[in-house]
Amino acid sequence: MSIQDIIEGKKQWRAHVARVKALPPDYRIVYHEMQKYLFKVGPVELADGRLLPGIVDFFAEGVAAGKGVLELVGTDVAAFCDDLIKDSPTYADAFQESLKR
Repeated sequence: MSIQDIIEGKKQWRAHVARVKALPPDYRIVYHEMQKYLFKVGPVELADGRLLPGIVDFFAEGVAAGKGVLELVGTDVAAFCDDLIKDSPTYADAFQESLKR
């Protein structure tokens, strides 16, 4: 990874954070809870940088439609996150596989 890649990654992350800050407060709270949960569960695809921006896009559509955040994700945010990554391998899965070998 070159210095230019690192700089570009930081620019993308800052733009992402700015989009999150532009969300209404209830959406921001749920987003941060989802982010914490996903960082803990550790889906492998989280590193490719498409999952979290996709959530922000989904939330922005909800805001534009005038829906509350719980109308979009339901009351069990962890279950919603699990549904998002149900077909994705996690680092825990990779660890379990390595233990089996």
